[in-house]
Amino acid sequence: MEVILSIGVFLLVFGGLAIGLLLTGRPPQTACGGLSCMPGGGQCHACPNRKSSESADG
Repeated sequence: MEVILSIGVFLLVFGGLAIGLLLTGRPPQTACGGLSCMPGGGQCHACPNRKSSESADG
């Protein structure tokens, strides 16, 4: 019974992602999209979209 429930949950999740892809026409984005800002990739601390108050914490 648990296996069927788990498969059902995964199907709902994958279905939701597929519907989102079909409706928006673009893949899901990360939380801040910071890695897409950097030409060769990078870490979140290097993202130019990061708030200045967060960068002062490090």
